[in-house]
Formats: sequence, C-alpha cells, structure tokens
Amino acid sequence: MNQLERNQSILYKYIPEKAVPTISEWVLKFDFKLRIKKSRSSKYGDYRPPINGENHLITINYDLNKYAFLITLIHEIAHLSNFNKHKNSVKPHGEEWKLHYKLLMNQFLIPDIFPPDIILALRKYMSNPAASSCSDINLLRVLKQYDNHKNTILLEDITTGSTFSYNDNRYFIKGEQVRKRFKCKEISSNRLYLFNPLTEVTVITTPKISEKF
Repeated sequence: MNQLERNQSILYKYIPEKAVPTISEWVLKFDFKLRIKKSRSSKYGDYRPPINGENHLITINYDLNKYAFLITLIHEIAHLSNFNKHKNSVKPHGEEWKLHYKLLMNQFLIPDIFPPDIILALRKYMSNPAASSCSDINLLRVLKQYDNHKNTILLEDITTGSTFSYNDNRYFIKGEQVRKRFKCKEISSNRLYLFNPLTEVTVITTPKISEKF
C-alpha cells in the first residue's frame, strides 16, 4: 500500500466518501501531517506552520461528524495555503485567507458530498467566513443534526436558572441571553462566561447551591 492509499484508508473513517480522493491528494500536494486529536472545547482544529524543518501540521478533533470534520479540515488547509503564499505578512483570518478558503471549499459544495441543508448553510457562511465555523450559529445548528450523540442537551434548550455541567467537572447557572450568547455564572468562582447557545451540556437535577443567578 502506497502513501496515497494509506491516506485514503484513514480518511474514509472521518469524511464523506466522495471527498476522500481530493483530500488524500491534498495531503501529498500540500505536504502536511494530519493528526486526529481528542475533543477540545475551545476549538475543532488548528494549523501550525513548519518549524525546524518539520512538516505543516493540522490537527482535527476526533469526535466531529464527517461533515463538520471535512469543513474544519478545509478551513485549516486554507491556512496552510495562505501561509505558503503570504507567510506571516497577512492576518490569519483576513481577506487573503478567506479567498483561499472559498476557492478550496467551492469544489466540495455538491450533493454527492454534503446534504442540501448543509450546502445551503455553507453557502451563506462562505459569503464571509469567520475565524471558526462554530461561531456561525446557523451552520453549527445544521451540522449538529448529523452528530452521532443525539442524546446531548444544548444550552439553548434548558431553562434560565438551570444548573448545568460543562466538560464534566465545571458547574454553571444559565443566565440571560446577551446578543448571540448566554451569560452563565460558574458556581465555584462566581465568574461570568459567555456560552454559545449550541454548547452541549449536562443538566444537574439537584442544584449544587441554592442561590439563584
């Protein structure tokens, strides 16, 4: 089995089948290492340029559904392509990166790869892509419909004042919505945090404390 075939055998586990040939060729063309990482709450993926003669490095969270994985991977490859052309002379998510991202993503916006509802959400998002696809509520909401863990509860679906856990060991009280995010108070520190409405949480039926938000 050659390198291209090895890349394909791995990618079939994580992205839509029809996207595998192109992405596996890009791994060789752009000469990067792809590492699958444990879930990180702060990001879905990242890109690191070559250091001390090493390869470009892209990491993606292992637990993304195949559509979110592909979108995140293309996002990071766009950083690589942008770095190859501009190095560090432009902003990481500036107009140059947006152009690279749009050019790379455009060839994947077909029904053979993405379902129609994701294509529609992606087209809207790609008109002006943000630093993270998870910052686009509409796109993220559509993508979450394809998650394997259907039993999770989203922050937007629990009542104000509810106590919930996040990352298993941190407890918060849900507060009011501020623009696009919910203001929540961490019980242990009394610090306020802004949460994405689509954050996956676990509701605590027995409150950790009796005070209200």
